[in-house]
Amino acid sequence: MKNIQKNILPFLVIVFLSVNTTSQTKKSSVADTIVKTEWKLPKIDLSHWKVTLPIGSPKPINVKPPEILDYANNTTLQKYMYNDPKDGALVFYATPGATTTNTKYSRCELREQMVPGKNDVNWRFKDGGRMKATIAIDDISKNKKGKYDKVIVLQIHGRLSNDQKKIIGKKDNDAPPIMKVYWNNGRIRLKSKYLKDQNATDTEILQKDAWGDDEGYNFPKKVGFEKFTIEIIASEGKMKVILNDKYAKVYKGIDMKRWGIFENYFKAGNYLASKNPKAFAKVKFYELEVSH
Repeated sequence: MKNIQKNILPFLVIVFLSVNTTSQTKKSSVADTIVKTEWKLPKIDLSHWKVTLPIGSPKPINVKPPEILDYANNTTLQKYMYNDPKDGALVFYATPGATTTNTKYSRCELREQMVPGKNDVNWRFKDGGRMKATIAIDDISKNKKGKYDKVIVLQIHGRLSNDQKKIIGKKDNDAPPIMKVYWNNGRIRLKSKYLKDQNATDTEILQKDAWGDDEGYNFPKKVGFEKFTIEIIASEGKMKVILNDKYAKVYKGIDMKRWGIFENYFKAGNYLASKNPKAFAKVKFYELEVSH
């Protein structure tokens, strides 16, 4: 009996050491995995953009350069504009809340500033403007009919110069958007403007009600929740919108020529077209570039 006990003890020690070694190997493997994980950051230059948030009173909060450049450490922005380090996207989150002047929906949206921190320097179609973005809808609410809510992801917005504002006696510089790019239930939809009276004077066309909404245009292929690329190119008397370097819609003629009277600026982000308190949208931007 004593001989049997002597033989069992070394065996138990060996088993214990074997189990302990395996445990250490597993811990080492997990540690190696953590170390090797590579987080991606978005390659988007925000030095010429300010962001409007869906919060604030009496007006929505705006964060402009240079503060926006440190958005990852800005506690006010962190819920609404943040990085997804797994896929390198810049995420814009919006729910119904604070709205800007002359609008009824809230947004988490970038506004181009050609001179960082200032809204008074903008561009006209004769100057030319190009914006290209790679985007995906990450998550979005549905309406009462069971369809996904709409969200505007890109815009060209019009603006009155200070002199034009005085001429028509307007209190602000707001003019209509000449282009809105919607994600609409998985499809990319464009909305533009047309001049109601083509013989209107240069003063008359400065008024918002001189312009009507066109019937809109849907690109033929759905994008769903996949990544898509939109490019908008504006030039004198012409505007072109391209989806995924394959499908294109061109706007030209008297409406685009007369639009040349306005200043413009690009917008990009998440402009949620819903007032339902439970509505929300998360829009991911992987690339965003602008040139003039």
